[in-house]
Amino acid sequence: MPGRLFLTTPLPEIAAFLGADAAGLAPDPPRHNIAPGQEVLVCPPDRRLTRMRWGLIPSGRVNARGRPVMETIVNARSGTVFSKTAFDGVARALVPADGWYEWTGQKRRKTPWRISRLDGRPLAFAAITDTWQGPGGIAVAQVAMVTCPPSGDVANIHDRMGVLLEPEQFEAWLTGDETAAQALMRPYPDGSLTVAEATDVDWSGA
Repeated sequence: MPGRLFLTTPLPEIAAFLGADAAGLAPDPPRHNIAPGQEVLVCPPDRRLTRMRWGLIPSGRVNARGRPVMETIVNARSGTVFSKTAFDGVARALVPADGWYEWTGQKRRKTPWRISRLDGRPLAFAAITDTWQGPGGIAVAQVAMVTCPPSGDVANIHDRMGVLLEPEQFEAWLTGDETAAQALMRPYPDGSLTVAEATDVDWSGA
């Protein structure tokens, strides 16, 4: 949808893939289990790589008592990302990864699946970003992936997938108008992804 990500490609190669600047950003060790709530690598419209918290708390939302709503949006549906008030004022970005994980089966007997490009190249997820202003002046840069219906490669695993973009589409997503961005929110081409059972991942941490 994606549920969790993995990223092991070195930072300079990711920067080259995104056409981005990684100056001043310390490289991460290989990450085989990136969960919501953790920091992920993000490429904003200025193409200067940064890190943000995966999970978006819609800015300005308050409950009946006037307290900030703490609900976290990890993935935003493509059909509502430009219309829901929860996403007012968000910016667009790319989140690179080597792939993601999904699960099938019954509770406590679920099977994890690793999904990646068939040719082994990195992936770029379409994403939205915002800064959550919390109590006491806390400011948290945050990101959520945009999802769409699944391609044929992953339809048996999940009924949604992240919107995946090619390098020639990056600029349209990052800086194009709403019409141009909406045209990109479609399933990845069939035959481009590989799905394999993930039996070698430590799910207890990243």
